[in-house]
Amino acid sequence: MKGNKKAAVNFIFITILLDVVGFGIIIPVLPELLAQMNQIDINEASTYGGYLLFAFALAQFICSPIMGSLSDQYGRRPVILLSLLGFAMDYLILAFAPTYTWLLIGRIIAGITGASFTTASAYIADVSTEEDRAKNFGMIGAAFGVGFIIGPLIGGLLGELGLRVPFYAAAGLTFLNFLYGYFILPESLSRDLRRKFDWRRANPIGTLRQLAKYKQIGVLLIAFIFLHFGSHAIQSNWTYFTMYQFEWSEAMVGFSLAFVGLLVGIVQAVLAQKSANYFGVNKSVYYGFALYTIGMFLFAFANSTWMMFVFLIPYCLGGIAMPNLQSFMVGKVPPNEQGELQGGLTSLISATTIFGPVTMTSVFYYFTKEDAPFHFPGSAFFLGGICMLISFLITYFLLRKASDTSSSNQRAV
Repeated sequence: MKGNKKAAVNFIFITILLDVVGFGIIIPVLPELLAQMNQIDINEASTYGGYLLFAFALAQFICSPIMGSLSDQYGRRPVILLSLLGFAMDYLILAFAPTYTWLLIGRIIAGITGASFTTASAYIADVSTEEDRAKNFGMIGAAFGVGFIIGPLIGGLLGELGLRVPFYAAAGLTFLNFLYGYFILPESLSRDLRRKFDWRRANPIGTLRQLAKYKQIGVLLIAFIFLHFGSHAIQSNWTYFTMYQFEWSEAMVGFSLAFVGLLVGIVQAVLAQKSANYFGVNKSVYYGFALYTIGMFLFAFANSTWMMFVFLIPYCLGGIAMPNLQSFMVGKVPPNEQGELQGGLTSLISATTIFGPVTMTSVFYYFTKEDAPFHFPGSAFFLGGICMLISFLITYFLLRKASDTSSSNQRAV
């Protein structure tokens, strides 16, 4: 059984890895494609990029709870496969898109079917024990990290051959991922642990209302929202900021994201579980949030290329937080509601992606345009730092209290 679970985690790692590589391939070339397609400058193209993320996020916000609940009834495997097909279709549409409207259509399709990360997290919850849960969720984070080493690096190099070439590569890679899952990926949720699909719970409001019934999760969801909203200062703004501030090329952006991926892979695969073992799950969460906050404020005032790379170290070390936060929340929810939990979390991430990219890219553009009240290219990072500081304070006071209570109970026994 132990060997089967380890193999299942490895299957999910490869599936997410290939998915992230496909996504990462297009990152370095998207700003230039938008600028050429709309005949605008790079800093103004950031706003159009924000709207693409908005379209994807809105569709995912509505559909993630549905896909999560479907995986609770029909199993994780078919939902993951459907998601991969949707992403492959999206990349093909992006590759052939003659206008910006077609780019929006492709992103909406990907948002509707984009449940691979949601269902993969539920899959990990199915096959994990309390002892190895943080480690296994860290493997998902490591897959993201390694994928962002390979994907943007390939994308930056392929972008030299043509702005559309990375999209074809992403479509092909995602379809190979689908074939891999179809022939290799086993089902993780046994039939006796499944629950019937319920439309009252298969929507963002119903899902969050259900999750809020569990002790402490409701408050943590608030911190979760602020963290992911703030993270869009990097996710949605990194390419535009570095190209504008330091005149980075597509290849340089690819190399920088590869470095991010390397750091994230190390932190998630190795340090997340070690942190849980040494500090405990609760402390690992708010220590990680503190590091995120420090890194984000440092980015805001970076004025040379080397600073961006050095400041990535404390920021990426903050990655010890998410696997441990996932582990904490999974432990509060029964097995037949893990899909609902992960769907709810993805829905919240999508909600922040509805407003986060538009907000962060608009803030960046506002403080870099000619008539700005003052010139501050790092303004989006500063706003992101404020959001992450709020997340740190929420988790610190909540989880420190929980740790103190647990310690008191153990001493009493």
